Amino acid sequence: LPDQHTPCRRVPHLADGHGVPPTAVSRLDYRTCMRRVERTVRMAATAAEIYAFLTEPANVPKWQTGVTSSVRTSPPPTVAGSTGRITMEVMGQRIAAGTRILEAVPDRRLVIATSASGMSVIGSLDLAEVDGGTRLTFRSEIKADNIFMAPLEGIVADAAERDVDASLARLSAAVAAGRAKPAD
Repeated sequence: LPDQHTPCRRVPHLADGHGVPPTAVSRLDYRTCMRRVERTVRMAATAAEIYAFLTEPANVPKWQTGVTSSVRTSPPPTVAGSTGRITMEVMGQRIAAGTRILEAVPDRRLVIATSASGMSVIGSLDLAEVDGGTRLTFRSEIKADNIFMAPLEGIVADAAERDVDASLARLSAAVAAGRAKPAD
């Protein structure tokens, strides 16, 4: 699929209240949407194999570009509400962030949220069985958490977007390598 971007519309600053109802003056929103990226790939593995790989936090550095470590901070299994901690290298900076599973539908869908250094990211992975494998659709939404980080949002989103294809290729290779291992 071609890149799918949703342009974000900036809204006027509400601090002065000109023409804005009093209840809206205290709103902190300064824009109306997140930056979105979407990719779809076909993988030669079952949805169950891919889902099992994705829901094991120790596997995240094996496929997600920039992630150097990932640990579970809540008891297994991975379900909605599960938490973890990742360390990543972003534009030369080491960043630690908490993660939270928003949705976990076995063999079908995983949605993960994280926020660090003034940026929030929500990533979803949707799995659908197709002939001879699985179609995986990855979606990511990136948004600055405050007006001070807004100027950097595009830079962070562009960097993340450049890494998506490499991450999905690494995911496919890692799942394939796991399938090739003999059973104990």
